[in-house]
Amino acid sequence: MKRADFLQRLREGTLLCDGAMGTQLLARGLAPGECSDRWCIDHADRVQAIHRDYFNAGSDMVTTNTFGATRSMLERHGLDAKVREINIAGAQAARAGAGPDAIVLGDVGPFGDFLEPVGTVTEPELEAIFSEQIAALHEGGADGILIETMADPGEATVAVRVARRVADWPVLTTFAFSKIGDGSFRTMTGATVGQIAQTMRDAGVDALGANCGTSLSLPEYVELARQLVAAAGPVAVILQPNAGSPGAGDRRSATPEEMGQVVPMLLDAGVRILGGCCGTTPLHISAIARSITARKAQ
Repeated sequence: MKRADFLQRLREGTLLCDGAMGTQLLARGLAPGECSDRWCIDHADRVQAIHRDYFNAGSDMVTTNTFGATRSMLERHGLDAKVREINIAGAQAARAGAGPDAIVLGDVGPFGDFLEPVGTVTEPELEAIFSEQIAALHEGGADGILIETMADPGEATVAVRVARRVADWPVLTTFAFSKIGDGSFRTMTGATVGQIAQTMRDAGVDALGANCGTSLSLPEYVELARQLVAAAGPVAVILQPNAGSPGAGDRRSATPEEMGQVVPMLLDAGVRILGGCCGTTPLHISAIARSITARKAQ
């Protein structure tokens, strides 16, 4: 998909992404500790079914089952020789499941370590890691790239640079934020909303925002959304909240209905792309889709 075509879709209205992949795989038999990315090869039919369920629930965009499919992450499962095969299969499974009308986003997660000087990985080494995965996602037919669950803006910048070099396609980034004692939102590396937004705007992303954030409640996601929109300027904001935080004090997993009820507040905040992260299901996405449709009818 050409970047210009994606931006035109954004101008025409809100886009809906999909929900969680991991919990859907677990429900279909993924064993704890098993490499979920390998399912793109070994159980492609089940992965396709997840994409199909999300598209049927109303998703405009689906993300490939390749969150941990960089060489550095696959190495932990002894699968570093299968980077290209897994990522191509992931893109193909998403297309086969969701069909020709869906926007397929190649999913790129953190590479599992830190850049120098915190870690030992250099920028050229990280570029090589991301290049291998992103090129394979493009070869497999992905329409764009979602660089997600990031903590370090430096790492995300490298991934964006690589994605921009691979193709003229949409590039989106999301970061995992927590709310700290002073009431501000920061990533694990201490990056603020303003720092993230500025860095990603400078990198040239087509959308920036947040996903995951296991300690955040739905009202806190609304607060975070407002801050992201204020900092993002002309860049579209994407928000993919978890379905609550099970087991975290008095917080509980959000129902599809509760997720649907928060949508008008997120739209009022200026969010342009919605979806879900950990714990969200096709039922949650369907509730969000109904809420978006109801809003359009007003």
